[in-house]
Amino acid sequence: MLRKAKREEIIKRLEETYKGTETALHYGSPFELLVAVVLSAQCTDERVNKITARIFPRLNTPEKMAALTQEQLEAEIRDCGLYHAKAKNLLAASRMLIEKFDSTVPNTIPALMELPGVGQKTANVVANIIYGVPAIAVDTHVFRVSHRLKLAQGTDPLETEKELEKIIPIEKWGQAHHWLIWHGRKICKARNPLCKECILEDVCSFKEKNI
Repeated sequence: MLRKAKREEIIKRLEETYKGTETALHYGSPFELLVAVVLSAQCTDERVNKITARIFPRLNTPEKMAALTQEQLEAEIRDCGLYHAKAKNLLAASRMLIEKFDSTVPNTIPALMELPGVGQKTANVVANIIYGVPAIAVDTHVFRVSHRLKLAQGTDPLETEKELEKIIPIEKWGQAHHWLIWHGRKICKARNPLCKECILEDVCSFKEKNI
């Protein structure tokens, strides 16, 4: 793990560069964000936005979505990866929202995780963005960037989340999630990272730097 001074410098530069960034997913309500985040698993935000632009005018409430059959919802989201499992989970989650939560997206992470198809990452994203609950959601970008920068060493997203929580002030958890995501999308890409353009090049110890 890095020394405290270097960690703080990395976080400071990320904040200065990406402050104010938000999720790239398009949504107009808590339910729409929930659906979009579920669809985003192993699928690009760009593709998810195309799908949701097509379905949200008609399927923007738990009641409307729950009225579909499995086959009908699969047809609606077929161009999204893992569409069979996602359709099954979205239908079950919509029914649970209606029956248990009065059609309202829960405002706590544990309650969100009761919904079918909603894991820690999805619950963290929704709780933070909609309700301001302090949370760091570890997706592939956050995992990759935090490990390359040696901000975390955990072998899975949950371990990584706990490590990041220890070194980032709680009031910045939700914001830092976006800083790491956008840095991963724009600069610290999975393949061919743009190290020469990186604001962190001099403090990054990634062994496979593209320089």
